[in-house]
Amino acid sequence: MAADGLTTLRSSYGPGDTMNRLEAEVKARGMTVFARIDHAAGATGAGLSLRPTEVLVFGNAKGGTPLMQSVQTIGIDLPLKALVWQDASGVTWLSYNDPAWLAQRHGLAGETGTAIGNLSAALAAVTKAAISSS
Repeated sequence: MAADGLTTLRSSYGPGDTMNRLEAEVKARGMTVFARIDHAAGATGAGLSLRPTEVLVFGNAKGGTPLMQSVQTIGIDLPLKALVWQDASGVTWLSYNDPAWLAQRHGLAGETGTAIGNLSAALAAVTKAAISSS
């Protein structure tokens, strides 16, 4: 069952390549990468196993600040995050929270529609570049 507001896309690449492509695309579009979290490495460090599972935390103050000026609680969901993970059959996926769903979750009003649209477009572009072979 899919989680509310979660977009999940199949990647044409393995997990490492998908994450590297995502990070490069985020940086190429002038966004800041705040963190790259390797959950599988953390699991290994704790003596546990986990298929490749990595999170990229990224954003741009010009995109997120207007949303937080409207409703500060959206700051719990910003900056943006994307998860690259591999399922049990070896397929690589990229998941992220849909900005329109985040806006609804936090009760953002209509005046933030342009900012939400910009976030949605940016996420669509960087994720497509990360997962698509064309």
